[in-house]
Amino acid sequence: MSEQFQIQPMGDHDYLVRARYSGGVMESRFQASPDVVSLLHVAEDDEQRVIEETVLYLSERQPVMDIPPLVDLDDVAAAYGDQYIDELSRRLKHA
Repeated sequence: MSEQFQIQPMGDHDYLVRARYSGGVMESRFQASPDVVSLLHVAEDDEQRVIEETVLYLSERQPVMDIPPLVDLDDVAAAYGDQYIDELSRRLKHA
């Protein structure tokens, strides 16, 4: 994966994520659902790490250009179910 993600906190659980890829620039707003962060058993201070790992998780499953302009972690958890929660929990413990 050649993309490098830049993550900028915007306040109130929102983050702006940018990545350059061969076809251009992806820009997306991620919303860190407190419910999902809680399921991952991480402190609220680690919210940005959850976003970082979520972006990586999504980019491993779809082209970066296909990441939607608005991503809510509730939607990611609903789409991928326990697989997402389990994988992120594992990554966050080892990160």
